[in-house]
Amino acid sequence: MSHTTALHGSAKEDILESLYNQFLIDDQRLFKITQTFLSEISDGLSSYGRPMAMIPTFVNGVPDGSETGTFLALDLGGTNLRVCEVTLLGDKTFSLRQQKYKVSEALKTDYLADSVDAFLTDTPSQDYDSHASHADEDSSYVPLALTFSFPVEQSALDSGVLLTWTKGFSAKNAIGKDVVKLLQDAFDRKHIHVKCVALVNDTVGALLSRAYTSGGCILGAIFGTGTNGAYVEDVAKITKLSQNPTVAAGGEMIVNTEWGAFNNSRTALPTTPYDNKLDRESINPRFQAFEKFISGMYLGEITRNVILSLIDAAPQPLLFGGRSSVLLNKQWGLDTAVLSEIEEAWECLGRFSPPEQGSPEAQKAEKLRRIQGILAHRLELSPPDISLADADIVRQVCNLIASRAARMSATAVAAILVHTGRARLWDRGEQSSVGLKDGGKRIGVGVDGSLVEFYPNFQTKLRASLRALVGPEVESRVDIGMAKDGSGAGAALCALVAQKQSQANHTNGAYEYDHKDIKVPPPIEVAYISSLSR
Repeated sequence: MSHTTALHGSAKEDILESLYNQFLIDDQRLFKITQTFLSEISDGLSSYGRPMAMIPTFVNGVPDGSETGTFLALDLGGTNLRVCEVTLLGDKTFSLRQQKYKVSEALKTDYLADSVDAFLTDTPSQDYDSHASHADEDSSYVPLALTFSFPVEQSALDSGVLLTWTKGFSAKNAIGKDVVKLLQDAFDRKHIHVKCVALVNDTVGALLSRAYTSGGCILGAIFGTGTNGAYVEDVAKITKLSQNPTVAAGGEMIVNTEWGAFNNSRTALPTTPYDNKLDRESINPRFQAFEKFISGMYLGEITRNVILSLIDAAPQPLLFGGRSSVLLNKQWGLDTAVLSEIEEAWECLGRFSPPEQGSPEAQKAEKLRRIQGILAHRLELSPPDISLADADIVRQVCNLIASRAARMSATAVAAILVHTGRARLWDRGEQSSVGLKDGGKRIGVGVDGSLVEFYPNFQTKLRASLRALVGPEVESRVDIGMAKDGSGAGAALCALVAQKQSQANHTNGAYEYDHKDIKVPPPIEVAYISSLSR
């Protein structure tokens, strides 16, 4: 029979204390991680081939919400291809119309082209046919911005070589080739009058989308199934572009950090045996180190490794009487969504209402019974094997691992703020914004992803750690907001920026982003999107 005494016996207390010490990150460790982050940012900006690639996107300028126009977006996620029509209304809002198509792992560019064609001809809300009336003129083509979430080596706004596929895609013939040219060739073969004008990472889309809906943004960040960040950089600091004519024009450029690969050497990351096991058994050992500590794809697996170690403890098991389940024994058998549900049950969030009135012990027991039910249902464990003490241990393990992820996520945000001159690492003394860029002003950060949006208290813990790193004065000015459909709106805005840059090139004028000058009337702009899995 389940008992209500939580955590009894020195063995369980000792093992929990050991786990706590392994997963705890104090402020000094956060500072060390942030300082290493700053070093790797500088390395990636100065030379190619670094793990944290710091990829120049050749996207100049950030919108302010006054831009207008109607655009198409092609969103390539996991199993669905989403074609969207995005209408920017000029008042920091936009409307969206969409259609989904099924895709296979053997992705074909002809299929992507056919999906765009089907959307243009089968469900038009605008007169797309007018674009095909003068096929020999550039003006007859619908501009398309390709937002791509796979690793590419980008050499211009409209050019990038695919380095490798991720997320299970296996179109091997595309690796090493210019993805914009591949898609453009497919459009041309099928006589579809669409022209790729830009290649953008979906994290850049999150930045642009948040900038549009909030009036300004300097960082877009994904904290979901995976993680990445893109920020606005001074072109002069991207020294590896020294031979590129873009440098002479100066100004700013959005950089895609690829920070999921931060500290692949693990010299600064707080590695535990459970992290090592996950990395060793992953499909990419020794790569994407930072992502494996903080993203939703991996938190459940780290937790599963900890739970199994407690089940297998000797001489006496410390969980579930030493019994496991087929699901729990399977790699990736514990989804991060289960951790979120357990924490919701404990915090009385979502579908879980506060327990009825009673003593604190009675209320605690009720919440643990809820967690018992989650473990039995989600992990297919036998209910009699799950004591309330077991439920309490699992709850604490989930909290430890998710809290570590949130605190580590703050180091990425802090590093960008410090690098761009908007913050200093806080020494606990008095703070002043004197000498800081945008001193005293709002600092816009756009975020997307299931962890930051749905996981209980994730953003709260991230902000608390950010406050410890850059101080309360700067942290209070950081406006973190969700990037509303970052892929769709962000790609539409990138198509708009691409057209403006193209116009400047044709007139031999220096490009300067002017919000008032960018008002795109029909004909339609088109954007192609590929979303980071969330």
